[in-house]
Amino acid sequence: MLRHFLLGKIHRATVTRADVDYVGSITLDPLLIEAAGFLENEKVDIYDVTNGSRLATYVIPGTPGSGEVGINGAAAHLVQKGDLVIIAAYGWMTAQESEAHAPKVVFVDERNRITEQRTQERTPLCAQAFPD
Repeated sequence: MLRHFLLGKIHRATVTRADVDYVGSITLDPLLIEAAGFLENEKVDIYDVTNGSRLATYVIPGTPGSGEVGINGAAAHLVQKGDLVIIAAYGWMTAQESEAHAPKVVFVDERNRITEQRTQERTPLCAQAFPD
């Protein structure tokens, strides 16, 4: 049986631009795309930490090193410049395949510069109970 698992995510990125007149998608700095393991045109979910909105769109690359997280098209009605967002991609795999899979979890600062990369995610209490 196939199940849906996290492939990669960018945690608490700051939206740098919201353009309702653009054709659609999310524009990301290619350094962030690579670190999270995303592919161009891949579907991603966006969770707005600031206002609770959730939506799905696809990835397009922006300028390398820019820190860009640009929300394009209709999504710009739900997500505004300055909002904190989580951007995640998921993939289908078997339980057996999932045992060998490690998601790419990317943490960024307020300018969307990578501060940390992990292959798992733990809450603070869980991290204390189950250290790496």
